[in-house]
Amino acid sequence: MIWKLINLCVLLSRALTSPTPSSPPITEERPCHIYNFGRSADCLGRQLYSVPRRQFPSTLEQIDFSYNRLQAVHVDDFAHLPQLRILQLQYNNISHIDNNAFKNNALLEHLDIFNNSLQEIPATALTPLLNLKKLYMSNNLYKHATLADSFSKFLKLQLLSMGGPLVMGLKKADFQPLKNMKLQSFAIKCSSNLSYYEPGSLEVIQTMQMGFDMAIDQLPNALLYMLRDLANKTFSFIQFRNLFEFTYYMGKEDIFEGLKYITASQLTFHRGKFNENLLRMALMNLQIAPIKMLRLQYIDFARSPTFVDSGAGSSITDLALNKLDLWYISNPDVLRFDWRFTWFNKIRELSIQNVYFNSVPCDAWVEMEGVEFLDVSNNRLKDEFIFNQLCNYKGSMPNLRTFNTSTNDLTSLKVLSLLTKEFKQLQELDFSNNQLGSAINSQNCVWHQNITRVIAHHNQFVSEALHCLPTTVHYLDLSYCNLDQLDITYFEKTTNLKKLLLSGNKIKFIPSKWKSPSLQSLALDGNSFGLVSMASFQDMPQLSQLSAGNNPYHCTCELHAFIEDTISKGKVNLTDWPQNYRCYHPEAFLNTFVSKYFPGKVACDIRLVIIICVATTAAVILILMLICYIFDLPWYTKATYQIIRAKYRAHKEKSAVESGTFTYHAFISYSHSDADWVRDQLLPCLENNRNPYRLCIHERDFMPGKWIIDNIIENIESSRKVIFVLSRSFVNSEWCNYELYFAQQKAMGKTFSDVILVVKEPIDPRSLPSKYCRLKKMLSTKTYLEWPQQVNQQAFFWLQLKSVLGKPTMTCEETQSLRNRTSSVGGISVIAYPREDETPDAVTPNVNKEEEAINETNGNNDNLSNQRPIPLVAV
Repeated sequence: MIWKLINLCVLLSRALTSPTPSSPPITEERPCHIYNFGRSADCLGRQLYSVPRRQFPSTLEQIDFSYNRLQAVHVDDFAHLPQLRILQLQYNNISHIDNNAFKNNALLEHLDIFNNSLQEIPATALTPLLNLKKLYMSNNLYKHATLADSFSKFLKLQLLSMGGPLVMGLKKADFQPLKNMKLQSFAIKCSSNLSYYEPGSLEVIQTMQMGFDMAIDQLPNALLYMLRDLANKTFSFIQFRNLFEFTYYMGKEDIFEGLKYITASQLTFHRGKFNENLLRMALMNLQIAPIKMLRLQYIDFARSPTFVDSGAGSSITDLALNKLDLWYISNPDVLRFDWRFTWFNKIRELSIQNVYFNSVPCDAWVEMEGVEFLDVSNNRLKDEFIFNQLCNYKGSMPNLRTFNTSTNDLTSLKVLSLLTKEFKQLQELDFSNNQLGSAINSQNCVWHQNITRVIAHHNQFVSEALHCLPTTVHYLDLSYCNLDQLDITYFEKTTNLKKLLLSGNKIKFIPSKWKSPSLQSLALDGNSFGLVSMASFQDMPQLSQLSAGNNPYHCTCELHAFIEDTISKGKVNLTDWPQNYRCYHPEAFLNTFVSKYFPGKVACDIRLVIIICVATTAAVILILMLICYIFDLPWYTKATYQIIRAKYRAHKEKSAVESGTFTYHAFISYSHSDADWVRDQLLPCLENNRNPYRLCIHERDFMPGKWIIDNIIENIESSRKVIFVLSRSFVNSEWCNYELYFAQQKAMGKTFSDVILVVKEPIDPRSLPSKYCRLKKMLSTKTYLEWPQQVNQQAFFWLQLKSVLGKPTMTCEETQSLRNRTSSVGGISVIAYPREDETPDAVTPNVNKEEEAINETNGNNDNLSNQRPIPLVAV
């Protein structure tokens, strides 16, 4: 009567909470997503009250209509979908399915109506579905689990789940239609308070996987009959869910007795309450049962108040299992439920997760002598919990090969090494998701030499802590360890390292001399380096796989060359190329795929750059040389250089010049054949200026009546500078040599810059006779001015000459000389130069008309006729 009242309340609550079909909300015109070329439809969680059949194309093969508000399945909902193979209707509010709802869906293989409101198994609607392979129809409001005879026709059925929270028990006739069927999986759900079980109900079931979701709190003996029905059968998996949901079993009868007659690969107890006595019953039968794997998960474990430890030893000493999983146990006392650890003695793989035990007694390590795989991850172990200095670990865990201590609170690598150094067979060590890697707690580590695999991701490593890791590893995972740099000296010691994972760190630089001769696979993705080159991996000859994406790459020629070289050679496979490679710098290429970054060949090929630079430079030089040739730029450059030097010398000698007194700015020495050039070119340019130079030439400025030699000496000494106009006539004249020598002797006291050489015609100093040694020396040591034959260059010549002469200043005799010139022309000497074949004795004065007029005016003809004419060669 009580259970009927409960069922009525459930139905009433569903009726009250479910919306009425008469007022469905307004939905979009196309609420479902059609994809896979019209073969699939996704309508999950769209809050739909009806099937949008107009949207569904006839080509649909799969529909996911779960998590909606569908209340019924009508005839025309899926009638136009003859190709439908998968239909998911779980988690709706379906309470009715028309008998012909699936009439046109004969190809349907997968139907899921789990967790709806069906009160009866829709046997008639399912009858046409002879191709069904998977049928999920549990967790509905069925009151019984009896299958119709039509289920015997589902010969292709592989998976069947049925029942619900209102099924109060099982009868022998419930599953008779399945007696000739071999299923892959069968699951039955009953009420939380099973009230009856008829022996033989499960005897006809032939399946590899069996699942029970029922609580036997009120009928614990039902388990005896269930196990007897399964006796002498072989299963790959058996699961009991919520075996005791509300109370702990306090009976003395061994309800697990039937386990020893069942062959199964794995037995799982999921949820439910287990006390010490119930667990002992299960384990004692498992000692002799052909079951190789046991899993206890989400179990509420409690001590039995009636248990007394007599000290005689544990009752479980021969539990031989390939694997024992203890997951999410409420009480860590389950590890030593009878105050002993002997039940771990013959376990090969032991996994203890989320049990949160806070100590490992010394005898625990001794008893686990058969354990090859130990997983104590996801607990709250600390260094002092897992390693007790008072324990003697010598000879412990002799067969342990894999030790997993991940996701705990370990901080010291040294402590972990002290614990495991006695584990002689240890090969794999997993201490990920801890707080290991500090410099202080990573010193003086001693590891066993058999360790080849270390998993250390998600710790807090500093570079120095790497030296505390085993050097015998083949596989090393240091991902997400907050590493900012690499100590390559450690990797030089790991000569057998084949795979290294460094993903998700903060490494800013990849060393170029990283030697790892055996490394085959390297992961560097998700770090902070922006540059990578072939030099970084040239000392890794075995490297074949590289993952280096998700780094802030500087898109440069070096990166492009690395990518091109790696891809073209094909020796190293970039496993995450190209989707994870993007540019971070420069800003213009931000978030650009590196695969789409193509720098110019000129920018990246240094050889091409050198060739272009050399070619460009040569072309520029040739062009400049051509321009220089056309516009005679070398001459102008040389002339400018001479002006600058002259100005520099003038500046240095300014004080000396200003202190001296001169009558002339310059004395000009020249050959008779060059007189026209001197009179027509030289004198007008220098004297006809706003600030004229005062020049001394023999034809005009020698004192009449004086010996010519005296005039030369006096005028040279009274001139600031001496200008020699050099030409071939000058060189070929005997008198020129004589005058040059005499002028040099008399001008020895002048500075070097006071002698100005003007080469009117080209002269090769090497062609001069040996008697012109002084002229040779001057031409080879002094910078001389050369008279240009091109008219366009002559203006620059005058600029050079004026620069050498310096700025014209008022001489001490200038005023008197001007008066003399005005009153008398007697101050002008007229000297006729002999021909080159004449001798001094044969020379007669060759006086021009101007000279005669001057002599007559001054009355000095007699004096002049009495003088011995000495020819003057202007040098």
